Amino acid sequence: MGAEPYWYVVDYQEDIEAALQALRRREFEAGRYYPATMFPEYPIGPNSPSPGAQHSSYEEAMEASEEEGTHSIIDLMSTGPEPDFCTAGPVPEATLVRVFGTAQPTREMVEGNWEFFNDYDRGHGVYIVLYKDGAPSEIFFGGFSFD
Repeated sequence: MGAEPYWYVVDYQEDIEAALQALRRREFEAGRYYPATMFPEYPIGPNSPSPGAQHSSYEEAMEASEEEGTHSIIDLMSTGPEPDFCTAGPVPEATLVRVFGTAQPTREMVEGNWEFFNDYDRGHGVYIVLYKDGAPSEIFFGGFSFD
């Protein structure tokens, strides 16, 4: 099996790390991760179907998923200065401009163009601050499963 992309959009908050951790908690508690459920259709929102957590911790869920990873935001443990293994980093401004023609893309721009994902490896994560009417509106988080 090859790496599968996953992605989420959440309301903007200045603290990107806090937004990531809240999203991880929401998805873990909802059980929207492998192996608790099979690979869901993305993007997932707070009202997406949820079987509830099937493991007692993130670590237990990740261990149960073995080499595939959870195919979810749970695989991204933190944010960092750049995309890395188990780390969500910002998509570089130069990439945003190259792909979207602006450093302040809208949700519609990002959802319609996944070209920026081509620059990242399995297990890596990204985030993009999305804009509406010239102001930060949402945060896109995405990544690739491990296998």
